[in-house]
Amino acid sequence: MGDRDMKFNLASVENVIHRTLAEKRIVGSVVQIAWKGELVYKSATGFADREQNRRMQENALFRYASVTKPIVSTAAMVLISQGKLKLDDLVVKWLPEFRPKKPNGEIASMTVHHLMTHTAGLSYRFFQENGGTYELAGVSDGMDIAGITLEENLLRIASAPLLYKPGEMWRYSIATDVLGAVIEKVTGMTLREAVQQLVTHPLGMKDTDFVAVDPERMTAAYANSSNSFEPRRLGAEEHVPFIEGTAGFRLAPERVLDPSAYFSGGAGMVGSAGDFLLLLETLRQGGGSLLPEALVTEMTTNQIGDLAMPYWPGRGFGLGFTLLKDPVEAGTSESVGSWRMGGTYGHSWFVDPAEELSVVAFTNTALEGMLGRFTTELCEAVYEGIGRKR
Repeated sequence: MGDRDMKFNLASVENVIHRTLAEKRIVGSVVQIAWKGELVYKSATGFADREQNRRMQENALFRYASVTKPIVSTAAMVLISQGKLKLDDLVVKWLPEFRPKKPNGEIASMTVHHLMTHTAGLSYRFFQENGGTYELAGVSDGMDIAGITLEENLLRIASAPLLYKPGEMWRYSIATDVLGAVIEKVTGMTLREAVQQLVTHPLGMKDTDFVAVDPERMTAAYANSSNSFEPRRLGAEEHVPFIEGTAGFRLAPERVLDPSAYFSGGAGMVGSAGDFLLLLETLRQGGGSLLPEALVTEMTTNQIGDLAMPYWPGRGFGLGFTLLKDPVEAGTSESVGSWRMGGTYGHSWFVDPAEELSVVAFTNTALEGMLGRFTTELCEAVYEGIGRKR
């Protein structure tokens, strides 16, 4: 029997999902798995809104948070394919007012490549300690309702010193928001319009936008709580702790219903699991009509050499997401070269090109759905499902 005649074993994946729900680590989830070009698994389980007794549906809408980054990065790659943008373009070419300084006080030389690989010297407010430079500057991470424009946020970011000289280190950061501003300048459009024209409309991603296309399908947002057996529902403006010693996340779940909120290229989009799987599969299969295969290869090749990646051992970084270098160090069954990222509101996804596998697991529960046991258990269950174990 050939590989394409093999059947995906649903049991292992379903066991993980139902156990996680039963243990009240998540409130609801939508999981979709494509294998060898076919949708072999899809489920919508638990509650989209627990308090309203509204069950999860396959077309539920989720706050993407950092799931936004691969979409905006793809938009930049489309502009590169059109010859309108280059990876070695200096950021000041497009954003003359964006001139952050290195730790020694000199103005930094920052490129689009630095932005897309998170080697630009920038940070995130949620990674810094309370009272850090981004908090003092009033920087928004793109998940709150800050009441400012993208341009104002860029000025605030640029007023804070960089962590390091661009290119010297890797640190996950607000760089994709800056990339979004570059895209606006290149296209002469808002980021929302540019992403629609470059990515979502060509692919038919009808659920994906910077504002919820159908508020009735929005999931409620929850967070795991040390004070409660089950996740707590997030209010209008919430603080969700992250790593000890850091400021943590400032979340405003209603931001995706506010058309006046600035378009955050790193965290501002909303959409469905099926839409995002469509993008992943398009890239995995070589870019289709969206991107030349050579640029997809570049996007999915480690761009940062041996720079250390805190919190992601065994991985490197391409042009928009992590890439697996050492499965043993990473503690995963994924193949070398797999791509992976997640999203604060409770999402994880990965693509294993060697196995022709794309997996999207969206939940409405931070942070379990992004970095909890659910993500590792589901990953292992997927490989059991295709008949491969570590």
